[in-house]
Amino acid sequence: MVMAIREVDWQHWHGEMPATLMFVVQEGKVLLIEKLRGIGKGKVNGPGGKIDPGETPEQCVVRECQEELHITPLDPVKMGELCFAMSDIPDIHCHVFMATRYEGVPTATEEAIPLWTDLDQIPYDRMWEDDRCWLAGMLAGRKFFGRFIFEGETMLWHELDWQAH
Repeated sequence: MVMAIREVDWQHWHGEMPATLMFVVQEGKVLLIEKLRGIGKGKVNGPGGKIDPGETPEQCVVRECQEELHITPLDPVKMGELCFAMSDIPDIHCHVFMATRYEGVPTATEEAIPLWTDLDQIPYDRMWEDDRCWLAGMLAGRKFFGRFIFEGETMLWHELDWQAH
């Protein structure tokens, strides 16, 4: 079955759901989570979530890490933005961060189970399809801006811009 790619007016596109993701990297490993509920339940990803009204993306990503894993990332660095035109949930505008230090002990919660993963063993087969496009480059220190069209959990189209820093 071939799915038709819907037209997206990216010039006027606005993600109804502002969100964040965090990737803590230390000693050749990245801290991922197995998501236990909400969007992406059952998938592996970085901790993160919806930005609350009045909250900055940086404030949100720290709060989400505290809620999901009981850690506080220190000195988060914004690495990129992801724009998702989705078929079955509101469109998402996600701000992606990295950190190399944190306080606390990564702890399983009702939201997530922490998974320290070797950088060369990332379980892409358990992640959203778009992660294959940008995650390795970001973990290598490259900043980016990406646009993606999804039909359900299937990526139909993407455009990725690696930015000089």
